[in-house]
Amino acid sequence: MSDSNIDNKIAFDHYLDAKGLNCPLPILKTKVLLNKIPVDEIIFVESTDPHSKIDFEAYCARTGHKIIKFDLTNDVYGFYIKRAKDPRKI
Repeated sequence: MSDSNIDNKIAFDHYLDAKGLNCPLPILKTKVLLNKIPVDEIIFVESTDPHSKIDFEAYCARTGHKIIKFDLTNDVYGFYIKRAKDPRKI
């Protein structure tokens, strides 16, 4: 068992701290990073914006990136997002 599974977290390749930022900044910063990383790599984003869940779900639905896990701990929203092979431009 790897360390990343002990606390119910999953392995990720990149981390983005978007805590304290309000819409649309968490999505914009995530979009910039997703455009720079290789296909199938995973980014873990943490946000405190209460609209994050809706925003990230809509963004991923439109672009083809996949939220592979979501969690909410102490008012911090955590998103594990896998980069799409051919993301749609929006």
